[in-house]
Amino acid sequence: MNSSTPHRQKEISTPSAPELSENASLEITGMTCASCVRRVEKALSNVPGVLEASVNFATEKAFVRSAPGAVSEVTLRQAVEGAGYGVKAPPATDHAVERSEAAPSVDEEQARRRKDLIVAAAFSFPVLVLGMSHGLLPFAETASGRALQLLLTSVVVLGPGRRFFHLAGVALRHRTADMNTLVAMGVGAAYSYSVVGVLFPSVFPHAEHGAAPHLYFEAAAVIIAFVLLGNWIEAGAKKRLSDAVQALMALVPPVALRMEEDGHLEEISLEHLRIGDRVLVRPGNTVPSDGKVARGRSAIDESMLTGESLPVDKVIGDVVYGGTLNQAGAIEVVISRLGEDTVLSKIARAVADAQGSKAPVAELADKVSAIFVPIVLLIAAGTFAVWFAIVPTSTGLSTAVERFVAVLVIACPCALGLATPAAVAAGTGRGAQLGVLIKGGAALEAASRVDTLFMDKTGTLTSGHPHVVEIESVGVSEDELLSLAAALESRSEHPLARAVVRAASERGLTVEEPQDFESHTGAGVSGRVQERAVTVGTKPFLESLSIDLVSWEERALDHARLGRTPVFVGVEGSVVGLLTISDPARPEAALVVRELKELGVEVILLSGDRREVAQAVAEELGITRVLAEASPEDKARFVREARAEGRVVGMLGDGINDAPALAAADVGIAMGNGSDIALTSADITLPSGSLERLASALRLSRQTMRTIRQNLFWAFVYNVAGIPLAAGVFYPWTGWLLSPLFASAAMSTSSVSVVLNSLRLRHFDKSVKLLHQAHRSHPAEPS
Repeated sequence: MNSSTPHRQKEISTPSAPELSENASLEITGMTCASCVRRVEKALSNVPGVLEASVNFATEKAFVRSAPGAVSEVTLRQAVEGAGYGVKAPPATDHAVERSEAAPSVDEEQARRRKDLIVAAAFSFPVLVLGMSHGLLPFAETASGRALQLLLTSVVVLGPGRRFFHLAGVALRHRTADMNTLVAMGVGAAYSYSVVGVLFPSVFPHAEHGAAPHLYFEAAAVIIAFVLLGNWIEAGAKKRLSDAVQALMALVPPVALRMEEDGHLEEISLEHLRIGDRVLVRPGNTVPSDGKVARGRSAIDESMLTGESLPVDKVIGDVVYGGTLNQAGAIEVVISRLGEDTVLSKIARAVADAQGSKAPVAELADKVSAIFVPIVLLIAAGTFAVWFAIVPTSTGLSTAVERFVAVLVIACPCALGLATPAAVAAGTGRGAQLGVLIKGGAALEAASRVDTLFMDKTGTLTSGHPHVVEIESVGVSEDELLSLAAALESRSEHPLARAVVRAASERGLTVEEPQDFESHTGAGVSGRVQERAVTVGTKPFLESLSIDLVSWEERALDHARLGRTPVFVGVEGSVVGLLTISDPARPEAALVVRELKELGVEVILLSGDRREVAQAVAEELGITRVLAEASPEDKARFVREARAEGRVVGMLGDGINDAPALAAADVGIAMGNGSDIALTSADITLPSGSLERLASALRLSRQTMRTIRQNLFWAFVYNVAGIPLAAGVFYPWTGWLLSPLFASAAMSTSSVSVVLNSLRLRHFDKSVKLLHQAHRSHPAEPS
């Protein structure tokens, strides 16, 4: 297919968003480290009616699951505020005016941080120059110079730095400690010591020749400046983590051209659009909301939803999605979904929920953070005591204070708290750009370890557009046989059922309404049509009803060996015909199987179809292991057995009959054009229904986990290597000491490096796109 040629695509499906009555999302302000996350989670979890609370440090959001109607937003807000933190107001509405006054917007918060940083930097710089002059500036050692340092540092500590003391006080009231505790104690010790040294120097044992005590104003001021700088950079980087979703939502136009009954066009804002409205979408314009084409035809760019670069041909009756771009002709669209019900909004919500969930690997960081601050306080106190005891009296106190401050500052656990959520947010955001929806950190971690992948055949490895290629009948005409089968199959969601209904429609046959309809998942359907008992389905299904198939078996086997699916039709307990259905393999399936093998994943074809049909498809695609004629229960059992053998199992499917296996697998992966039940059961969804995204999903999960491990490594390295250095453990052998200034710089650098390392995921998978483009030009032979 030429890259410029539009292709047909089925309707995109996504999991339904959770009910608002049972789920809530809050934007939290004031969090600075992992300890803050645990405190907010605990406060929310203690609210009566809350079933689960999860807080994401990277996105600054809390996700709360509660019993329907049991908890109000006001109660949750009060719980957060009672823990010492704030809640940002939602977008302005009539009910949010008062709340917007209590919590600053994101831009206001960033502006405040920037202002504090500028003040801290402006006043810290001259203090740093005076404090580090070491005699080069005689003025620094005079009474006026020392008083000037006191004045400038006081502006920094009591101005921009007051937030750390406030939050440390909040932590103390809750009988806990966090990063703010470390900063407040370090800065407070250096500042208090220096203030006494300026105002009451006589209380210190002076050094030789009556020298005044050493001052640490530059440490107190610059530590605050560095921490504020790190927070400001970190906040900007964290904000960019969700740019993929924000960019998608920004694609929805603010206005729409609504067509009135008299044909007049009226430009209205999107909030005034209603379901059932008819809108005109001109070439080059964006579709305002989900709907169906009522007039005209065009090619629509849906790459922002699916990751698929080829435009999709749309004709009357086809579904179009808000935010997609009309590339060709003008079309009239009848609006069917608005606001949060649109596919784009559901994708955005799914990604937001994913970014708010934790990967199991995050438990390590949580456990370490829970005991980290108390241990650091003990180490700092021990460091102070040792240096005060071993250093001569004239300098012992000042040296002990310096080591005490350095230990507290270098140990701030910001990077540890950011290591996992920053990578999960970046990974799931990148997945959304690539047309892969990943339901959170747990799904990412499990997908990264998948070594065995079961793949459904029909609609998954095959095109999902099957068609009837041959009809054989006895005792009834072909048209009557097809009409009876279509009557039952019209109630089924299976792709083969749709092929039967489509064949009847193409022949112009009347499809009756069935009575007593019953679906036997993975086997067939039964019911009454025109007062006759009709059964349509597989050989085992009809045999289970004591219907004799001996005379038909050889013909069915011949079709199956060609990769076609035979479907038997029984009427009043006897077989009256056979429908042969062909569903060719997807063009990209062979390449995807090869990619999975290169990743070390064993691919197993798991199908409810006849063994001969499944084997034919498997041989075409290079799959060596086939499990066929499997019921939904069999599929789930095969998955559980593989897990019992110690394998990490993924399951790829698209239908109701795949749902049990999807739920039983370590990672369930659903094709986006599948049933709602399959999508709900899945951990990963491919909205475009494109198999090409499957290998990308596994690669992305592996790369995200590598990033998390890198983040944790560097977070631990900064602390494990930095604390002994700051404490002066190596000083007797190497003479190495880490000043409070460099300790604060290292602490800020560790947090920023973790976020920047996570943001590298935004450039993931460029090479795979080139591989797929090459495949389209030169299709690979199956292995």
